[in-house]
Amino acid sequence: MSLFKKSVVGEITSHAGVVFSTLVIVWLSVLLIRLLGDAASGSIGADVVLGLAAFSTITALPVVLSVSLFIAVLTTVTRNYRESEMVVWFASGLSLLDWLRPVLRCAVPTSILIAVLTLQASPWAYRQIAEYRQRYEQRSDLSKVSAGQFLETSGGARVFFAEEPKAPDDELGTVFLRLNEDGWLSVVSADGVRIENQDNGDRFLVLGEGYRYDFKPGTPEFRMAEFERYGARLESRGGEEALKQARLEAENVVKARPLGALLEDGTDRSRAQIMWRLALPLAALNLALLAIPLGAVNPRLGRSGDLLLAGLIALLYMNLINLSRSWIGSGSLSFGIGVWAVHGVFALLTAWLFYVRMRIKAPKQ
Repeated sequence: MSLFKKSVVGEITSHAGVVFSTLVIVWLSVLLIRLLGDAASGSIGADVVLGLAAFSTITALPVVLSVSLFIAVLTTVTRNYRESEMVVWFASGLSLLDWLRPVLRCAVPTSILIAVLTLQASPWAYRQIAEYRQRYEQRSDLSKVSAGQFLETSGGARVFFAEEPKAPDDELGTVFLRLNEDGWLSVVSADGVRIENQDNGDRFLVLGEGYRYDFKPGTPEFRMAEFERYGARLESRGGEEALKQARLEAENVVKARPLGALLEDGTDRSRAQIMWRLALPLAALNLALLAIPLGAVNPRLGRSGDLLLAGLIALLYMNLINLSRSWIGSGSLSFGIGVWAVHGVFALLTAWLFYVRMRIKAPKQ
């Protein structure tokens, strides 16, 4: 490999690593804030936050890698123009087309990696995310309660609030429940809560000493009960059957379906998802090549305008892919056209920009 190609590949790889790590850190920061907020509101369990963050990051890697490669090639080409290194390369007999081989040396492996992620890893990660959420929904209401937090379940029919446990055998301390069942509005308070498992496998929610108040809104009916121990059987929603059901429900999500299942389905939504999975590797390759003529700037002019234009073109590319996916999913666009049309347009744009950058203008008379 020539000195020129080695320097270009090394610089692109270095820039791509910096951009990739920065984007992943920003993504994880935003994602963790959102997941911790969901955990605080009771939408997910606090014990699955890290797992969901890891799987969600896998689903975001194809886009992050595409953007990282585009920015790395763009900044490398721009820097060579800004610091007049391109003058040296042009004087040595090289042209802008000679950037294709070193850029492809970086872009092709990245595109292959993105293809593996979109076709295999991302659907698996989406299945894991959906399964995590389904399994959390199948947990008993008590297992979702955290001390010091309100939890609403069953569509608002049950509201829990619990304090820290005082007795070593209790799972929760003083607990307050508001129940809305069969037209009765009930308020229950107890000193402690624990779960007891019977020999036959039944599970019971056992409340300590407390009170229960029942009344019907809009009527004078009222009941009050004091108890030393109050038990209620918990419906078993765990086990192997629940796990199988969670997996089946997870695979019903289009993003989580394997490629073979999408091909067998043959619906517009499935074809739109196939188009999206094929589009990202092609987009990464196209954007890497497009960054070469976009990065060819005049060193005497400001840099912000060229970088802004390049960013807008890349954003337009990804938005058009999303638009094509929506059109295919709704049946407004055929799969055969939608799968290549956007990439073909931007490939022609890349060829035209190469022609414009390399065209030798006649001197003014």
